[in-house]
Amino acid sequence: AFAIIQENQDNPDFVVLDVRTAKEFAEGHLENAILVDFYTPTFRDDINQLDKNKKYVIYCRGGSRSGQALSIMYELGFVEVYNVLDGIVRWQSEGLPMVK
Repeated sequence: AFAIIQENQDNPDFVVLDVRTAKEFAEGHLENAILVDFYTPTFRDDINQLDKNKKYVIYCRGGSRSGQALSIMYELGFVEVYNVLDGIVRWQSEGLPMVK
């Protein structure tokens, strides 16, 4: 995921998507990440409004919510979506950059 993010830093058709809660997001997130809370009742509709032809990297805390979001995104017709395995917990444990 880190390599994909680095390769696409200047790509306007690339999105980092955080599916955690607003509280979790405020505690630290990946740079330029967009928050779409998986637990909101409108999650599916919110995701469905995103551009399906862009490239996405999605993550949550430990990988469960983003794994479910990945399935939903494929159901909705998204073309290219990558899930950060083991979520931000693993990202942090590997010392990768985050922002607040």
